[in-house]
Amino acid sequence: MTQESSIHTWLPPERAFVVHFYADTTLDSAHMAGRAEHVLSGQAEHFHSLATLLAFMTRVLVEGETAGSAEADPA
Repeated sequence: MTQESSIHTWLPPERAFVVHFYADTTLDSAHMAGRAEHVLSGQAEHFHSLATLLAFMTRVLVEGETAGSAEADPA
């Protein structure tokens, strides 16, 4: 397995997000705010804490996995 193919295996595009922090955000503080966007779906949300950022990412990933399994196993 080449290095490039292993990167594609470990960094699938359906798990890619862009996270943009507000100018006043410091990563060592409790105040972490900005906007996150899921690259493939375009879903975006503003967040005001690490917990809300992770909740958004988790929700999008679970929705993608649910949709993927529904497409693979039609009823």
